[in-house]
Amino acid sequence: MAVSGVPVPPGELELTRFPEDAREQLRAWDAADEYLLRHLDDGSDRAGLLGRVVVVGDRWGAITTSLALTGAHVTQISDSFLGQQATAANLARNGHSRPEVVLASAAEDFGAEFGVGAGLPAPIDVLLVRVPKSLALLEDQLWRLRPFVGPGTRIVGSGMVTEIHTSTLQAFERILGPTRTSLAVRKARLIFCEPDLALPRKENPWPLTYQLPDGIGVASERPVVNYAGTFSADHLDIGTRLFLQHLPSRSDTSRSDVARVVDLGCGNGVVGLAAALANPGAAVTFVDESYQALASARATFEAAFPAGTRDAEFRAGDGMDGFEPGSVDLVLNNPPFHSHQATTDATAWRMFTGSRAALRRGGELWVVGNRHLGYHLKLKRLFGNCEVVGSNPKFVVLRAVRR
Repeated sequence: MAVSGVPVPPGELELTRFPEDAREQLRAWDAADEYLLRHLDDGSDRAGLLGRVVVVGDRWGAITTSLALTGAHVTQISDSFLGQQATAANLARNGHSRPEVVLASAAEDFGAEFGVGAGLPAPIDVLLVRVPKSLALLEDQLWRLRPFVGPGTRIVGSGMVTEIHTSTLQAFERILGPTRTSLAVRKARLIFCEPDLALPRKENPWPLTYQLPDGIGVASERPVVNYAGTFSADHLDIGTRLFLQHLPSRSDTSRSDVARVVDLGCGNGVVGLAAALANPGAAVTFVDESYQALASARATFEAAFPAGTRDAEFRAGDGMDGFEPGSVDLVLNNPPFHSHQATTDATAWRMFTGSRAALRRGGELWVVGNRHLGYHLKLKRLFGNCEVVGSNPKFVVLRAVRR
């Protein structure tokens, strides 16, 4: 179990990522989290923590847990289902019952979910932003938070040096106000922003919509909607293009009995949309750990199927958790191989093992991935079989059958 003791106020914490994986020895915190927490423990900033604190993008709950244990009233806003589950587990692990902590997503219902009636103050007393990998997601978050920022709001961001660029600082400056950075400590930096309420209010450009190209199967020329932070937000990536060109079609009579399809790690939902178009009688479930991705998938699906003409399920979760054994006919999967800055196959392995458990006998798992990742070896080990359905110099489409 990847548990780490973190020497931050109010004492040593026991933190782990979610889900806990004995094979994966990755810490649930980094130097950027520690730098921010030590800065907040300084007497000059500590008084502000007596108000309402909003933490955005806390990776695994290290910031939220530490502040909650000081007695701060914390609202954590996160795009990550796994991050929220880690936060809840870490709060409990460190003896906090969570009455003052609100965990919420940053998806399309942000405005309704975080209105004054939902507990988010206007203005926020302290706004803490863990800089995400995606600049687009950062900009989207700052635009959404701006109405809740007042002249006295204390704004502090944190990130590793490799995550904070000139464009990062320009986003804070353009949307919220004058911005400066700290010196680097252990390859981490802090961002300090002074609210400027006189800045012109511009419309948030997200979500974006583009049209799929021709020649990719049943989803050709369909509109795709992308919320900020979703993979390949302004064009169809080459891996998904290959996947769409090789997916089973309705003309394939051997798969006429497909009743339940899962787009696992759905992103903007184009793969699940293609499956829905190819299998008009099938129930389609879109699964992702990102709330922004699920918002994108829902919008993409509804653009093709107006309200009331076709139903689908959109589920935030960890892979195939929650699916009954033998309840699924077809799983379509483009697994990630990064967890923030770490390269790992743990997520893909959970997706593959979960898919095998959920598939009925004769059910199929279709996977697209980079050639160098060697997914065919994992699938052969797990399913006892693996067929190459399509390939190009960089990607491969694989099919494994549950025997």
